[in-house]
Amino acid sequence: MVNNSKHIEAGGIITNYHEAGQGENVLLIHGSGPGVTAWANWGKVFPELSKSFHLYAPDLVGFGYTERKEGVKYNVDVWVDHLISFIETLNIAPLCIVGNSLGGALALHLSYRRPDLVKKVVLMGAAGIRFEITKGLDDVWGYTPSLENMGNLIKTFSYGQEFANNETLIKMRYEASIQDGLQEAFSSMFPAPRQQHVDAIALSEDQLREIKTPMLLIHGREDQVIPVESTSWRLSQILENAELHVFSKCGHWTQIEKAKPFVNLVTNFFQE
Repeated sequence: MVNNSKHIEAGGIITNYHEAGQGENVLLIHGSGPGVTAWANWGKVFPELSKSFHLYAPDLVGFGYTERKEGVKYNVDVWVDHLISFIETLNIAPLCIVGNSLGGALALHLSYRRPDLVKKVVLMGAAGIRFEITKGLDDVWGYTPSLENMGNLIKTFSYGQEFANNETLIKMRYEASIQDGLQEAFSSMFPAPRQQHVDAIALSEDQLREIKTPMLLIHGREDQVIPVESTSWRLSQILENAELHVFSKCGHWTQIEKAKPFVNLVTNFFQE
């Protein structure tokens, strides 16, 4: 599948997104790593998932190739409002959502604020509940551009050496992280001390208990960025309609490291 992006104005923001497939509408929300785009996050599973679903994968405001306006203070409300505008502008609700990392937290906020828009959710290595920030996440949010720093982050994100030593991947993510204006936006999102940002994107346990949306939680057992014990495991105990699947020998990139079983889990969950 060729990476053909589209643009739409959502909430006054020119939004870059990818669309493919037919069937149930599914929104894919990427994470917050430096150099991340919707395509970098979801490109590996887009071809297979689009065989069963009508996929929409936007670059969140402040990330990728979506318009970055001066003076924007990036936070949960800005990102959630942008996603709501994207969904309503395209008139694709109610839909299913897959949220990765920060995207998982945003999927939880969407389910809490606008349950009318959401049918089912897959949370993948998700934030959205308070936990003590890891060195891995602190390094991700504190990234300054260099090939060495990006290489170290790739090692943090992944479990297997296949990705940790992939010079093409490292170069691609590094070059994406230095596009004009991107590092300035990224560095403004998560300034130190970074525990405050973990807390800011978290819902309270009372809020989480109000969410009735069916959810599948997917996590890598060796995730060094967002540890399964303090996030997905706890979420599975609090959310009323949640199931949890943990991949062994897997880091933060379940959709990349475990692409085929990840697609099978998502497809079965959304179609059952």
